[in-house]
Formats: sequence, C-alpha cells, structure tokens
Amino acid sequence: MAPIPWGKFPTVAEHQQAHRWLQFTANIGRAPNTIDAYGRAVEDHLRFCAAEGTDPLLARADTIAAWIRDMLDRPLRRHAKDPRRADTGLANATIQQRLVAVRSFYEYLVEDGLREQNPVRRGQASRGGRRPRQGLVRRVEQAPWIPNEDIWQRILTASAMEPLRNRLMLTLAYDGALRREELVQLDVEDFEPAYRLIHLRAETTKSQRAREVAFGTTSSQLFVAYIIERRTMFGRIDGPLFRSVSNRNYGAPLGPSIWSKTVERIARNAGAARLSTHTLRHLRLTDLARADWTIDQIAQYAGHRDLATTMRYIHLSGRELAARFHRTNTIIQADRERLLAALLEER
Repeated sequence: MAPIPWGKFPTVAEHQQAHRWLQFTANIGRAPNTIDAYGRAVEDHLRFCAAEGTDPLLARADTIAAWIRDMLDRPLRRHAKDPRRADTGLANATIQQRLVAVRSFYEYLVEDGLREQNPVRRGQASRGGRRPRQGLVRRVEQAPWIPNEDIWQRILTASAMEPLRNRLMLTLAYDGALRREELVQLDVEDFEPAYRLIHLRAETTKSQRAREVAFGTTSSQLFVAYIIERRTMFGRIDGPLFRSVSNRNYGAPLGPSIWSKTVERIARNAGAARLSTHTLRHLRLTDLARADWTIDQIAQYAGHRDLATTMRYIHLSGRELAARFHRTNTIIQADRERLLAALLEER
C-alpha cells in the first residue's frame, strides 16, 4: 500500500469509508501533494459534519452549501505575504480545491453503493447549444503577480546575500520555470552541463511527464561552484543535488518547506511581500512569451497538458500589450494606406 501520513488527517483515519477512499486514491498513483491536499480537504469536511451532527453518508446538498458558507466566513489570520487579503474566508482557489476532493470522496461512496447521489454538484460546460451549468462556487481567476524590473532587482540584491546553494536554487527555478517540488528533487545525474540541460524525471513532475529544460550561464557557473562546495561538505555522493547544512539534518536531502522559507526570507529582505516560490515560474514563462515563443513551445517547456493553463501563467504588462498593439496597428495601417492610395489615381 502507498504510505499516507495519517497523523495529518486523524478524522479521515478514523472514518472507515474516508480512510478507504484516501488509501484507494494513493494506491492508484496520485502524487503525494494531491494526497495531502485531498486528505486536508476531507478532514475539514468531516469535522464540519461532526460539528453539525450530520452523517456524511446522509449529507445532502444543503450540508455542502453550509460547509461552503463556513469556509467563506471562517476567521483567518492576516496573510503574511499579502496584507491586503481579507481577515475572513478561505481563498477561492482553496475552496475550489476542497470541493474537488470532497466530490471525489462522495463519488467513491456512490460507486461503492453507500450513497445514491453525489451532493457536490459539478459544473458543466455548454454543449450542443445548451447553457453551461455553474458549479457550486464561481471560479475566480486572478492574473498571476510577477515583479516589475525595480522589484526584480531588489529580489536579486537580497538573493545575493544568500548562501551559494540558495543562489543556485533561485537561478535554476527561474531558468527552468521549475515548480517547488521539481526543484528540490533535482538529482546530480539529472544535469547535462555540456549542453546546459536538465532532464526532469516523470516521477518528480506534477503531470508525471518527463521533460527537458535549459539553464543559463549564471546558473552554470553557480552549479560548478556548488558541486565543489558540496563535495567539500558531504564528499562525493550522488542522489539529490541540494542538501541540508543544519546540524539536525546535516547532509539530508532538502525538503520543499526549506525552499519556501528561503523565498519568504528573500521576500522580506527585498520588500517584495508577494514573492513566492511559484513567482519565478510565472516570470520565466512570461519572459518566454516576451521573447515571442509560441504558446505550444511555452506549454512544452512548462510541462502543461492544457494550453489554457499556460495562458493563465503568462502575464504581459499593459505597456507590453499596448506596444504590441501599436506595432501591429502601424503595419496594418500602412497596408490600408497603400490600398487607399489607389483612390488618388484618376481614371
């Protein structure tokens, strides 16, 4: 059986059907992060049902609606990265994610013959001329935040004060548009320094699809320097590239939370509260769009299955869009003027 950290989800662990569902989900190969998110979502839902005195096997749509209202009104601590966020209510993306997980749980109960219907209504796209059906919670999609040139310079200045390992991690995260988990799971043998390529293994990617990404001159120089430093500290060892230097976990592979904390420290020192580990990925893919890569090329580089996902990542500024508009408009207008010039000729 696939291992599950049951201590994170005690209510799920004790609930017979929920326990079986999460174990089933893990056994069919869902990524550890997905299992963690699904477990937390159903843990929250089961606790709400217990507080309301509702048996999940008998829960109806009004129970789901009450749970959604609870998530929308739930008191929260002010978000450290974005002080403008409200003090109440989970983020729209978090609620959407939890609904997906709980819908999966109830679908499992339906398939197991323990329920007749799934109380979590699914939205439907318009087909055959029919009107689309809205899901329980309207999806709110905000444009990703990426730093302007001034903030980016402050981020780089703050990063320059970091140890060699962290500086290399930042440049690789940007160059390869790497997700946090992809970055920390890089192996020494994943690199092809002669061609400045990284071979991302399928098991380390979100989509479970292998791909290749490139890295630049700065990353190449930092990589060589870090390999030398790494050998001095830990000897000639293969396996995970990035290693801990703390006394408690000396030499152990670096975990995702350490990289998150590193980026949070850089964000504080740079005065860039909205910087996250994913910002570097957003910025890189946007820069590829600025360099006139096609959407298909960007999707391949990012490891996206759906082009719509890639479109959400690319965030050209208003000035860039305006400049492109004016360049295009100038070309079109010149062509129009050329055709209109025919009216100057007398017949």
